Amino acid sequence: MKKSSIAAAACVAAFVAAAIPVLAQISPGDTGAGVQRGMQDMNYSGQVGSVTLYRSSTRSGTLVVLNVQGQPRGRIESASIQRGKDCVASDIDARPVWMLNDVSNGRSATVVNAPESKLLSGNYVVIVHAGNVTGSMAMHGGGMSAMASKARWQPVLCGHLYAGS
Repeated sequence: MKKSSIAAAACVAAFVAAAIPVLAQISPGDTGAGVQRGMQDMNYSGQVGSVTLYRSSTRSGTLVVLNVQGQPRGRIESASIQRGKDCVASDIDARPVWMLNDVSNGRSATVVNAPESKLLSGNYVVIVHAGNVTGSMAMHGGGMSAMASKARWQPVLCGHLYAGS
């Protein structure tokens, strides 16, 4: 009986020791579940997903996690937070405010230097883009050189960030 009590106490102590660093990263009042918003298909991509924001205990940054279903196997897609009030292409500012890490195997995680409250102000959308790189030849100083240029980025997913439940 004594051995099982000691083992149980050791398990509880190990759990508490492992949980303390995780709990220290969560803001007071934050359950750690984050704020999740859905992401909708754009341009008939067939992709759907979610964006989840996690508050930082320092309040200077927010962890932005993207989970994407239907991403073509082997494709890496760029992602960004842009100004916009809706997921209508004509209503989204084409210039990214914050670049996010690329989506690979359906996942991306980036710490953005902005508080969660700003991201949830209703003025931002998360966009995932399917991009192509095209090559072109150009004359430079009498010789030919290859130049790579980014073709038009095609939005495939959009998630509107707002404070509602």
